[in-house]
Amino acid sequence: MNLHRSNTVVMWVVCAALVIILPLKLNAHAVLMDSRPKIGSLVKGPDFPVWLRFNVRVDGSRSRCTLVLPNGSTEPLLLDPQSEPNILTAKATGLGAGKYKLQWQVLAADGHITRGEFQLNIE
Repeated sequence: MNLHRSNTVVMWVVCAALVIILPLKLNAHAVLMDSRPKIGSLVKGPDFPVWLRFNVRVDGSRSRCTLVLPNGSTEPLLLDPQSEPNILTAKATGLGAGKYKLQWQVLAADGHITRGEFQLNIE
């Protein structure tokens, strides 16, 4: 009987640990999984859509996308209403040829802010 009781206690401790640990793993920081345009790609201007897909839900109302222009100035992009909880979209318009950076900042489901950027070239 003591062995059975001991196994039951161990099982409950393991279950409790999993209940605590698994949600922490699922609510990881936002990581950019895919983008359009692709990182470092050549884009035909002057207008193009921006599409960013993250590994977790992001708060679109508290997220930002900014273009860094070839002269170093910045231009914020107006984000569209979110169609999916892990995707941000916008439209870049009126851009000339040159090297740009697309910067993003998102508030992830875990409450952490994540930032990133990538270069793209517009022809």
